[in-house]
Amino acid sequence: MKVKPIILAAGQGTRMHSKLPKVLHPIGGLPMVEHVIRLSLKVGDENPVVVIGHQGELVEAALKGKDVALVYQRQQLGTAHAVKMAWDHIEKDHQVLILYGDTPLIEASTLQDFLSQHRSMKRDLSVLTMKVPDPRGYGRILREEGRLQRIVEEKDADEVQKQIDEVNSGIYLVRGDYLKEALETIDNNNRQKEYYLTDLVEIFYRQGYNIDAYCSEHHEEFLGINDRIQLARGEEILRERINREWMRRGVTLVDPGNTYIDVDVVIGQDTVIYPGTILKGSTTIGESCSIGPRAVLENSHLSQGVTVKESHVVDSAIDSGSTVGPFAYLRPGSKIGKSVKIGDFVEVKNSVIRDGAKVSHLTYVGDGDVGENVNLGCGVVFVNYDGEQKHRTVVEAEAFIGCNTNLIAPVTVRKGAYVAAGTTLTKEVPEGALAIGRERQKNLEGWVARRRKK
Repeated sequence: MKVKPIILAAGQGTRMHSKLPKVLHPIGGLPMVEHVIRLSLKVGDENPVVVIGHQGELVEAALKGKDVALVYQRQQLGTAHAVKMAWDHIEKDHQVLILYGDTPLIEASTLQDFLSQHRSMKRDLSVLTMKVPDPRGYGRILREEGRLQRIVEEKDADEVQKQIDEVNSGIYLVRGDYLKEALETIDNNNRQKEYYLTDLVEIFYRQGYNIDAYCSEHHEEFLGINDRIQLARGEEILRERINREWMRRGVTLVDPGNTYIDVDVVIGQDTVIYPGTILKGSTTIGESCSIGPRAVLENSHLSQGVTVKESHVVDSAIDSGSTVGPFAYLRPGSKIGKSVKIGDFVEVKNSVIRDGAKVSHLTYVGDGDVGENVNLGCGVVFVNYDGEQKHRTVVEAEAFIGCNTNLIAPVTVRKGAYVAAGTTLTKEVPEGALAIGRERQKNLEGWVARRRKK
């Protein structure tokens, strides 16, 4: 029987106190519901159904292009009601796996063990449970002679039941035809006046179906994220998991507790990550790089042997052997060649800087094409904006641009040309020429004394 995942993601999440739907709050660089979708694609045989409701249009937009089917729960009347919204996607020969969009920390290996036990025991319903130090807020697992009997919600539990430490994770695996039958009989006769999915257990128990619980030892995986405190705790758990994995693969994290790596980041062997570094999005880093301290890399690609110190790199690429920083800013569209030096307080935007070039300090390169072995002196500015349009500057190979030079785009400096310090350049410099574009110096003798007399 094929596993069909259903992900419940319709809740309002009032405790987040946010304009953003709860399931779209990011953890490890992804909306929490996307973690659950990826998990379901690993363990399921068919694409998942995601049940959305509160601010569903925002969730739908965020999941556009994903391998999911979306259904709406227009009124939030409980978990059983939410599953019923996926009715048309449930076939009688499905094993329906019910997951939650606000539980992003579950590992595939845990669910695979859960599925394996369910299949080997030929169960009609399995519940994934866990033992926790503090069971408050969870549904308690009630057993009769060791056999799963029913689940009682916190608000409906008596004082004896509240002492039970085996609790419901909310994850179920159930035959599709039996699930549909049970959904028709669940009522809302409880304090919350909601249709509880937990009632499945008692219904199946009374009808003599083969049911039981799989108790996981990894209770932190099932942390439901309902407020900002739990969001921070979830981020901490995931960060520790990610960092430990990269260290196992041969990456040095000097201070793992002060290093932040998103789930889609890729890092090469023998790279060293220094404290305060944040690696975001789809960033990839080659082997033997040195990153940080206090570097931020976002959706960027670094080849091997790159050094980035205390700098911000966004949507850019840096080729092998280049150095960036400290205090540099590579903005989107920057492509840095091999063995390039981008020094302190340099900003690069939408530009190509080719092999061996040096941009050592206090320079802005915007919308530029810089050739091989070019030297841009201190204080050089690519003046790329005329108030209405952006224009490009081209500096060809082996050229030398002196300090405090303004290159007014569009303009080209040809191969091997020199531009004198302090020049404001407005027209092309021929190959091998020297351009000087500044007023001749005048010295007014005695001027200071005359001014003081006034």
